[in-house]
Amino acid sequence: MTATVTALPLPGLAPVQAEPEAPRPGSRAARQTVPLSKAVLKEIAAEAGVCLHPIALRRTDTTTGLTEITEVPCGARLASKCVPCAEKNRKLRVQQIREGWHRDTEPDPVPRQSTMEERWLVTHRAALEWERAALATAQLHPDERARQLADLDAAIEDIAAELANAGLRGSLPSSADKAKPAVKRSTKRRQDVPDLPRMKVDRGRTVGRVIAGRDGSMHRDSMLLTITLPSYGDIHSPRRAGRPVCACGSSHHPDDPVVGTPVDPASYDYRRAALDSIHFSRLTDRLWQNLRRATGINIQYAGCVELQKRLAPHAHFAVRGTVPRALVRRVAEATYHQVWWPAHDELAHDPARPPRYDAEADCWIDHAGTPVDLVPWDDAVEAIDQDDQPEPAHVIRCGRIDPRGVKGGTKDAERTVRYVTKYLTKDITDHVKPEAAAAAAHFDRLHAELSVLPCSATCANWILYGIAPKGCSGKLRPGNCRGSVHQRESLGFTGRRVLISRQWSGKTLTDHRADNAAWVRALLALGNGDQDGEQQPGQPPAPARYAYELCRPGDPDLPPESVRIMRAITVRAQWKHQVRQATQRLEELSATGVLARAA
Repeated sequence: MTATVTALPLPGLAPVQAEPEAPRPGSRAARQTVPLSKAVLKEIAAEAGVCLHPIALRRTDTTTGLTEITEVPCGARLASKCVPCAEKNRKLRVQQIREGWHRDTEPDPVPRQSTMEERWLVTHRAALEWERAALATAQLHPDERARQLADLDAAIEDIAAELANAGLRGSLPSSADKAKPAVKRSTKRRQDVPDLPRMKVDRGRTVGRVIAGRDGSMHRDSMLLTITLPSYGDIHSPRRAGRPVCACGSSHHPDDPVVGTPVDPASYDYRRAALDSIHFSRLTDRLWQNLRRATGINIQYAGCVELQKRLAPHAHFAVRGTVPRALVRRVAEATYHQVWWPAHDELAHDPARPPRYDAEADCWIDHAGTPVDLVPWDDAVEAIDQDDQPEPAHVIRCGRIDPRGVKGGTKDAERTVRYVTKYLTKDITDHVKPEAAAAAAHFDRLHAELSVLPCSATCANWILYGIAPKGCSGKLRPGNCRGSVHQRESLGFTGRRVLISRQWSGKTLTDHRADNAAWVRALLALGNGDQDGEQQPGQPPAPARYAYELCRPGDPDLPPESVRIMRAITVRAQWKHQVRQATQRLEELSATGVLARAA
């Protein structure tokens, strides 16, 4: 038996364990230390950037009829699923943030002129709408009017489909669409928040201002903005400048496993913390809206949402341009989001014994078999509007806001971009997994609160509060909603991890991938002295030559995944060798001045 010696822990540090002795050569324990060949293969594939779970497609040449197996990466966003694909996605996000952060030109192009075909379709659509309005007042038999209306509606749907195929953005409304009654609520601001400065927003202005330095240099600064949520109770904090002692009276090392846990779990407001996590994305949307109104600039941002050690979401955003810090903090203090849901302060039923649906009686019953009266969702929402002084079910506000200026083109800007995307390849809870009993209890307590709170209007947990959710059916299971809010992997956060405004770089991830592929093709063509075969600008795209279909796991011509990964490693190595040769050739041409004379 191997003995493990545990050293005495230092104050504020985790215990240090000595390394175990090596197993006896030839024993079963020694054989277990030898790595598996498949594990080594996947390790090499990950280092080479080869997808670990490629998707096999059968490609058929429509000209020759030849069929072959080709592969595409799985495109996973998380390292737990595929490390190479997740890292590629992270690097692509780094490129996207870097290109849009300190740009000096507006990213959005001017919309082109409409074509004759598009104008004809819109004109025809307008004529059909006029005919429908005239038919409603025509002196016709009801059956004949209904038949003609049906024909006109079918023609309007056909034109709408043609407009969508033509590529026009948006859609035209129809008088046949049933208008939903608008919910009218007071837009008056709350009295417990400061006033918000207002300016008319210039939608066409997204680029930050140019600042003149004392030495006469001109530079364009931007910001890194960190958004957090307010406090829900005292937590154990690490020692740092200005606060060497925690609220508990001790001095904690940053790696102490109790850091981030409540000092007094009994007084910690877990319900408010859970509700704030659920609605955090709405709060960030409202903050950007208010910042634009306060500055008059269509502020653009790109960032990522993470979890703090106290398990509350916070976000780091790269913001184009600069805003005075005092104004940012003033806007943050005046920003809030109101959740207009029915009141769900107290549970009407025990989550351990929730109501269940009785198909024979066609009703919900409790654990004793007594029918349960549920308030329909529409009636519960209407009761809020009929109240003389309606109150929201929850109000979420910003906590600490940390704006910091960053100069473009510096090492600090590059470090900041990588800092924003540091945890992008991990689950949002990966870096906050509990390592001590106090941290595990804090994690479990917050998850238990999230398990019984509603996540949307259709959440089954509304039944626990005596309310029938929207679209209620007998298939719902109160306390077992499958929404991502209730899962331990998300811990209350819902929505997208990466938040990027529409006019950040003027490109999508697909556009950035196409730019990278075009750069590699141009490099290979220039490095080899051959630029033939490229599509010239203004030429129509060539017709699709290949047809694709998804391969099934049982197909006899589909090689095993390990075999496909081994082939992909070799192909990847050949590609890298070609790129290195092309880069070396390009450097030689640049050194001899061939490229300069050609330009």
